[in-house]
Amino acid sequence: MTKLSVNINKIATLRNSRGGDVPNLLQVAKDVQKFGAEGVTIHPRPDERHIRYQDARDLVNVVYTEFNIEGNPMDNFMKLVFECKPTQVTLVPDAVDALTSNAGWDTVKHKSFLQDVITECRLQGIRTSIFVDPVLEMIEGAKVVGTDRIELYTEEFATQYGLGNEKAIIPYTKAAELASELGLGINAGHDLSLDNIEFFKNNIPNLLEVSIGHALISESLYLGLENVVNMYIRKLQ
Repeated sequence: MTKLSVNINKIATLRNSRGGDVPNLLQVAKDVQKFGAEGVTIHPRPDERHIRYQDARDLVNVVYTEFNIEGNPMDNFMKLVFECKPTQVTLVPDAVDALTSNAGWDTVKHKSFLQDVITECRLQGIRTSIFVDPVLEMIEGAKVVGTDRIELYTEEFATQYGLGNEKAIIPYTKAAELASELGLGINAGHDLSLDNIEFFKNNIPNLLEVSIGHALISESLYLGLENVVNMYIRKLQ
């Protein structure tokens, strides 16, 4: 079964909008795991507009499944990662002012930088995943830099699938096939939802994990958090 890791950034956004502690981020992290999610994902950004660095520290003692911290591997972010020692760090090349992640790594251009970061993560005992577009050259480059896994950036698939274009899955399938041949683990995320997750999963060989936040939290407003978590789990089986 493909594991579901729930990204709780949107819970932090809602909390921060009122300046208090409602909804309580730690309680939501406990709940999604109790409801069946096999991981919790956070993506702190330098301005801490949703997840705060202290949230990451507090979650260390709350997440008993897999803890995944995503972000641009700048100095402060990496210091946080090495302090928290999550199960996995997902390296994402998002700009400081980016609204959300919008591109994968150029694993050829940034080869030396990524190798250095990944080497240090390995020394710290932290599994690495790098955010990539479904471009075969970038998958090959991911193998060269030494990452344990890739995370396929799925926004284009989600957009095209929503327009009725099922062929949009083809580059993702080919990327996953190559990654498997190279011995890389495969994760995926961005704009995956209840509408597209089953089709995506059924067409991606050896998909280990999906990280879903915005859609899952939005769907939960209508259907309830426990129900939605279990709906995803059933579709991923």
